[in-house]
Amino acid sequence: MEQRAAAALASEARNDETAAARDIGAACDRRSAKRLLLEIADDSTDRQPQAPRQPLSLYGGGELGLLARAHLEAVGCGIAMVVDRNAEQLSSSPAWSGLNVVAPADVPQEFKTSALLAVSVVTSPYRALETALRADGWANVVPFYDIAESFRDRHPLSNGWFAEPFDAEDAAQTSAVLDRWADDASRAHHLQFLAWRRLRQEWVFSTAPVATHDRFFIPEVMQLLADDEVFLDAGAHHGHVIQRFLKATDGAFASIAAIEPDGASRSICLETIAKLPPEIAGRIKVIDALLDTESRKQPFHDGLGYASQIAATGASFRLTTTIDSLELSPTFLKLHLEGAELPALKGARQTIARHRPIIAATTYHNDDGIWRTPAWLMENLEGYRFLMRLHGWCGTGAVVYAIPEERHNA
Repeated sequence: MEQRAAAALASEARNDETAAARDIGAACDRRSAKRLLLEIADDSTDRQPQAPRQPLSLYGGGELGLLARAHLEAVGCGIAMVVDRNAEQLSSSPAWSGLNVVAPADVPQEFKTSALLAVSVVTSPYRALETALRADGWANVVPFYDIAESFRDRHPLSNGWFAEPFDAEDAAQTSAVLDRWADDASRAHHLQFLAWRRLRQEWVFSTAPVATHDRFFIPEVMQLLADDEVFLDAGAHHGHVIQRFLKATDGAFASIAAIEPDGASRSICLETIAKLPPEIAGRIKVIDALLDTESRKQPFHDGLGYASQIAATGASFRLTTTIDSLELSPTFLKLHLEGAELPALKGARQTIARHRPIIAATTYHNDDGIWRTPAWLMENLEGYRFLMRLHGWCGTGAVVYAIPEERHNA
């Protein structure tokens, strides 16, 4: 819903997109990538987390809009209005009860002038959308995640983080990672990710488009899936990725292990699985585990849906565990752990070495994604191809894929 509405509005400002975003052109080779990395490293920005002010309005009533509402309510920040082209439909939804949901054409101009509009859309290019909204009369437009970042002392949602200036190690390690990607599209997406995180610049590579629909199941993975896969879904949330895996394999697989530490999310995941045919549901087990490098007590902030995670803001402590200790045998390992992907990978070293799974790990929740997570994979996994793909805008949806060479030769 939000993707269609955002795309429609952005199309109205198509002529402005080139000016707002930087069109690099073709996907880049190794030499071009290093030159562009130096540009990012040498540049600077005065952009920073945006403290909210009233009246605060949200643009976009899709999944991110709902997350934004929950986040702002959790930190005690009021929402004056929700703007969405599907306002009539959203107004009747219980998810938006108690809020004023308005179509863009019905927002008074004086409100557009005074309000801060937080864009809760990452499925379309941000700069084109921002340009279109400003042309429509909105004076103050920011990405929602830049607002969320100002509440990090109270809430762990971290998708709006800003990368610090690169030191010599950052520059050298990032350059080495760029050199080891298996294709130019990976280098393009890595640089696009870095430009947003470091400078809040939106770069576009014409031959490396952002695909928002195939996260974890890119063509390079899909073509290798067999009918005996053992899928380990670390960070299963409500079970949506499990449903996509079942669709990708047409129900032909060996087993699925779904790891979800948040109690409320785990309950919904179990309900999702219970609705499946018995012959499918019987091959899926759900595990309550908080993944880490080693077993230790960590503060856990639960009850936040997507954003539940190990965080200093957590009110309770939980004993973590490792993938190695679970004695699983995955052939496909997916990790979406709100920033704990690298510790979880380190705690899966033996499992990965023994079973050599395809790996898909999100890398956009903290600065481990700049180089540490891909570098660890590249240094510790022999005989693998490494890819990076962006599946969202505003520096989100970044996933590193590690694919065993032998899967290509099977």
